[in-house]
Amino acid sequence: MGMLQAGIIPVTPFQQNCTVLFDPETKEGVVVDPGGDVPAILQGLKDNGLVIKEIWLTHGHLDHAGGAKELKEALGVDIVGPHEGDRPLLQRIETQAATYGVQGLQNVLPDRWLKDGDKVSFGEHEFEVYHTPGHAPGHVIYFNREQNFAHLGDVLFNGSIGRTDLPGGNHQQLLESIRDKVLPLGDDVGFICGHGPGSRIGDERRNNPFLRGI
Repeated sequence: MGMLQAGIIPVTPFQQNCTVLFDPETKEGVVVDPGGDVPAILQGLKDNGLVIKEIWLTHGHLDHAGGAKELKEALGVDIVGPHEGDRPLLQRIETQAATYGVQGLQNVLPDRWLKDGDKVSFGEHEFEVYHTPGHAPGHVIYFNREQNFAHLGDVLFNGSIGRTDLPGGNHQQLLESIRDKVLPLGDDVGFICGHGPGSRIGDERRNNPFLRGI
């Protein structure tokens, strides 16, 4: 087993970080949040010779899940996550896409819903699942304890936090998710987020203005 590696393919007009997590030795991996631009995702996988085992979703917003059905059909793999609280969002992707003028996104439901305390894996890389509502009711994050790495979706960003003005958003709930689920993972944990550059939890604890007082 090799060290866990990650590649990012920005997708959709929202420049969402579609993330490929993979093992450089076995070339096995997963795609996290294929929000759209599926041909670009498939080309990236082909160029790197990667074999995708599953698609993982952090939450049901169109820019994170809108390409999941198309990618599933292309790869013949299961979609895992998010929490069932995001069922309404996943069933409204096409309506939301029309509102934003984004073409080609599809409604989707996963093959497996996730809940707090579940575990997911590919090869020998295991991730703990935490339910982190606030940005979206069914948002989950993925944490690899062995390599101190997390994918936080749209919960916590480098210098910011997820929006809570979208349907299902709740600012206080998001702060509680960060306080109770994200920060306890540890200051040395590096993370990828749904948009923009990643960071370390400790850096955000010290410097992120949205985390003061929580």
